[in-house]
Amino acid sequence: MKVLLAAINAKYIHSNLAVYSLRANLLEYKKYVKLKEYTINHHREDVIQDIYLEHPDVLALSCYIWNIEFIQGMLEDIKKVLPHTDIWLGGPEVSYLSEQFLKENPYVKGIMRGEGEVTFRELVSFYVDKKKELWDICGLTYVQEGMERRIFSSPDRMLSQMDDFVFAYEDLADFENRIIYYESSRGCPYSCAYCLSSVDKSVRFRSLDLVEKELLFFIEHKVPQVKFVDRTFNCSHEHAMGIFKIIQKNDNGITNFHFEISADILNEEELNFLSTLRPGLVQLEVGVQSVNEQTISAIHRKTNFEKLKKNVLFIKDKGNIHQHLDLIAGLPYEGYESFVHSFGAVYDMRPEQLQLGFLKVLKGAYIYDVKEKYGIVYSSRAPYEVLRTDWLSFDEIIRLKQVEEMVEVYYNSMQFVRTMEYLLPFFENAFSMYESLGTYYNEKGLLQVSHSRMARYEILLDFVTEKLIKGQKSEEPVLECLKECLVYDLYLRENLKNRPRWAESNIEYKEAIRQFYKKEAQKKSYLTDYEKTEEKQLYRMTHLEIFHYDIQNSFKKKLLPILFDYENRSPLSHEARTFQIKELMNL
Repeated sequence: MKVLLAAINAKYIHSNLAVYSLRANLLEYKKYVKLKEYTINHHREDVIQDIYLEHPDVLALSCYIWNIEFIQGMLEDIKKVLPHTDIWLGGPEVSYLSEQFLKENPYVKGIMRGEGEVTFRELVSFYVDKKKELWDICGLTYVQEGMERRIFSSPDRMLSQMDDFVFAYEDLADFENRIIYYESSRGCPYSCAYCLSSVDKSVRFRSLDLVEKELLFFIEHKVPQVKFVDRTFNCSHEHAMGIFKIIQKNDNGITNFHFEISADILNEEELNFLSTLRPGLVQLEVGVQSVNEQTISAIHRKTNFEKLKKNVLFIKDKGNIHQHLDLIAGLPYEGYESFVHSFGAVYDMRPEQLQLGFLKVLKGAYIYDVKEKYGIVYSSRAPYEVLRTDWLSFDEIIRLKQVEEMVEVYYNSMQFVRTMEYLLPFFENAFSMYESLGTYYNEKGLLQVSHSRMARYEILLDFVTEKLIKGQKSEEPVLECLKECLVYDLYLRENLKNRPRWAESNIEYKEAIRQFYKKEAQKKSYLTDYEKTEEKQLYRMTHLEIFHYDIQNSFKKKLLPILFDYENRSPLSHEARTFQIKELMNL
């Protein structure tokens, strides 16, 4: 008996925690199961061939919104080349309306609904031991062939205790350069209308003793990032604080931990403790979704935005934690102008990442049941994204998509930080800035095109020149400062070998720069970490740029020599450390 357990991931960098947990919890049946991972970027034919060469008696596939179409596109051909292989599916994309799915996909033997560790183990035992019938296994919807094709559903399975599950990871040989996912709890106490986690309102926690042992496994292996999949990590103060203390006590200086939290329920103890953590040790993802109170009520969220804002700003002020804030477009009562307001409220907090997402209408979520009530029209194909609502037209969705792309490029990349801050006062608000830039990209046919990093800078310069300041009396000073902002942002990220075309020459300061490096080599006043580094090496390893505007603060006319140190970077932004060289300010 051979069972093939397969995952189709969105990208190579991702891993599938579910299939690893299923395999780890097979116990004595593990020897019958082989695990393989693919991505949706593989050719479908190649995946089918690879599955065929395994010649499994049973094929089990993990289904999500990002891979369901890929999987459905394989089912018929897999059944043609492996006619005696039973195909079983599991995961959130097939756990709801499972009987309907089997009617529409006749090549599938059955579906494992809901939590799968125990169900999968019993299913494998069914094929290996042949001692029980499928109807004896809770959590299955399956096809019984006979005179007529009939579909049966066994009762739902009772949820297991988190400590009953075996740790999903045996070794990390297959996880180099990939994200490690980990869960210390399941379920969510909240009832957000768009989220499948709201179906299970009880929250089950893994004991802190087990969590510590398992996190130490990652820390000892110096895993770059561990991403917790807990839906609201800090819903239990005691549990969250316990884990925060574990990762601080065992910090290896390398491993980073990502948590999805509700920022408005962070208490004073949590905030103060978080402020003591090593910069870069923790990342926090905060789902704001909307600041429209009517919208928040309609989607069954309970958010105190003022407290959320206060806590986010407190964390930002400490400067040691990367924060990722989310918005969702297409929610009930959130029209275009309302979304602009929500965007502005989040942008004003200057998170390290601002994700502009779009509502997904998922089977099993409350929003699926009330979609007609709110006039929500969505794509019939995964990921079932909103197309229009009673408050938002498809034209407006398209404009928001353009804004989303511009935010990804010019904000979330963190490559244009000072430039975008300089440009902001020229627009009505932050949203208008990205909206105008998106319109420019659209007019020039630049959207959905792969541009080099340098091309993005040049496009931004052309946009400002053509759309913002052309013909204005202040055109020259504005352009001069803009160009210096672009140069500053470039050198913050990279020690360029060639100066960009718009950057003015530093040749008149060549001798002053040479003298600075000569003195710095003799006595390290700034580059104290380069104790044994000679002048030529210092020059190659760092960069000294003479600006004519106060790029770091006021943007006003001012001679400002800035030294960029690339050996010492911010763990949050990866920007080079900078020094203002005071002795060169009077050149």
